[in-house]
Amino acid sequence: MPIIIPKDIPAYKALLNEKIFVMSQSRAVSQDIRPIEIAIVNLMPTKLVTEQQLMRLLSNTPLQVKVTLIATASYRPKHIEESHLNKFYKNFEEVKHRKFDGMIITGAPVETLDFEEVAYWKELCEIMDFSETNVTSTIFICWGAQAGLYYRYGIKKHLLENKLFGVCKCKAKRSYEMLLKGLDDEFYIPMSRYTSIDEQAVKENKDLYLLASGKECGHAIIRSKDGRRFYFTGHSEYDRETLETEYKRDIAKGLDMPAPFNYYDEKGNIKMSWKSTANLLFYNWLNYYVYQITPYDIETEE
Repeated sequence: MPIIIPKDIPAYKALLNEKIFVMSQSRAVSQDIRPIEIAIVNLMPTKLVTEQQLMRLLSNTPLQVKVTLIATASYRPKHIEESHLNKFYKNFEEVKHRKFDGMIITGAPVETLDFEEVAYWKELCEIMDFSETNVTSTIFICWGAQAGLYYRYGIKKHLLENKLFGVCKCKAKRSYEMLLKGLDDEFYIPMSRYTSIDEQAVKENKDLYLLASGKECGHAIIRSKDGRRFYFTGHSEYDRETLETEYKRDIAKGLDMPAPFNYYDEKGNIKMSWKSTANLLFYNWLNYYVYQITPYDIETEE
């Protein structure tokens, strides 16, 4: 089944060229199917790339998925044309009367700041509050995961001695967990961050389950007991070249950065080892924690 996005958004043509079944909104309304409504709160500066990455993963399901892109009103990014935001994005005020089956809150390059110093922190808190009663299940990614854990549970983050940058081998901690269904006992997730969460605080919290962790990255995937919140500390959505692009950008800035670990083979070619993991994580989330739980009438109180 298709992912429903505007026909003139850049991701439409890119995904179509990848043989991914995309459908315009005008065509979708002619079908007697209630699509799964997914909101993406895109905080990444590389908005076009992030849109495409997440839409690609959401398309890997027999469900019809309709995406609503949300940008902050309290901070307007500098790396994207205003016309793109105005055309394809909603702000929170425009959607806060709605309900969504699922929500994704992305990472953001603000992790070295205290949460309260982030320009859009108050607005993000309002969105997270909204998700508690208006969204069936939410995925928080990287800094978004740190923000979500801090806001709901008071779990703090701390600076790492060096940037965690590479592809981490992770191990399942709950093999019967439906989010991990189909994954091997060991799998790989890209990481790119300067901070980490207080893992002891996660361990002591009775509402949180650790699903996967790795030697280099620590806690990788956490979920709330009720399955309404998932915290991904890495970037399983990344494309093949994303870490390389970040590496070249950091080098161009004059940063003394080592190449991402576990990313290149012995000949210097990119070794993509996380694609199937990413597809299964998002497929399982949509199937087991969104589709099978959300009511057919999305406005129905659970």
